Amino acid sequence: MKKLRVLLYTVLLCFVMVTVAYATLVVRGTDSVGNQLIYDTDLDVTWYDYAKSFSNWYTQKVWADTLTINFEGNIYNDWRLPSTVDGVEFSHYKGPETDGSYTYTSGYNLYNSEMGHLFYIGLGNQGHLDTAGNYVGDGNWGLNNTDSFQNLINCTYWSGTEFTYSGSRTYAWLFDFTNGTQSTTRDLYSMCTIAACHGDVAAPVPEPCTMLLLGIGIAGLGLYRRKRGRRQS
Repeated sequence: MKKLRVLLYTVLLCFVMVTVAYATLVVRGTDSVGNQLIYDTDLDVTWYDYAKSFSNWYTQKVWADTLTINFEGNIYNDWRLPSTVDGVEFSHYKGPETDGSYTYTSGYNLYNSEMGHLFYIGLGNQGHLDTAGNYVGDGNWGLNNTDSFQNLINCTYWSGTEFTYSGSRTYAWLFDFTNGTQSTTRDLYSMCTIAACHGDVAAPVPEPCTMLLLGIGIAGLGLYRRKRGRRQS
C-alpha cells in the first residue's frame, strides 16, 4: 500500500509540474514565413505575431478574415480581428468592479476586450492612468513588456467589433498599445492590426511520457479502489 501511495503522489507531482510549465502566453512555433503563433491560455485564443501595416477598418477586417497560415504543413484560415465589448461609450480609468463586472466600455485599465486583456493581464503592462486616476510615472506605462511577441509594437490596433451606437457613420472599437486605452473612432482612419483565432489552433500532441503517466495514474487509482473495496467487504 505504501508503494502504491508513493506512485500516486509521484504521478500527481508530475502532472503539477507539467501544468506549471504552461504559462499564460505559450509560443507554439513559427509559420512558413517565420511569424510566431502564440497561445493565450487565459483567453483560449491564438495570436498571430504579425503587425499588419496601417490601413482603414474595412481593409484590415478583410485581411484578417482571409488570412491563411501554413504551420508545420497544416493550413489555418479561421482568423479575425480581436474582439471587444460593444455598448454606449462610457469612459473612465477605474477598470473592472470588485466583482469583475464592467461599468465602463472605454478608457484605461479595461480587460473586457481581447487586446485589453493581453496588454494588462497577459503582458502585465500599465496604462498611463492607474485605477485611482493618477498619472503613472514616466517609463512605467505603455508597452514596456512584449513577452514572447516579436512584432507587437507601440501602435493603435483595430478590433473587429463595430461600434453600433455611432449613428449614420461607421465607427469601430480599438485599443491603443502606446498608453493602454480602449475607445472608438471612424472606420476610415488608418490603424495597425493583429490577427487572432479562437482556441489553441497549434496545440502540440501530448508527449508519450505524459500519456504514460496518465495511464499509470488511472491504473493505480483503480487498483487502490479495488483493494479498499475488498477490505470494506
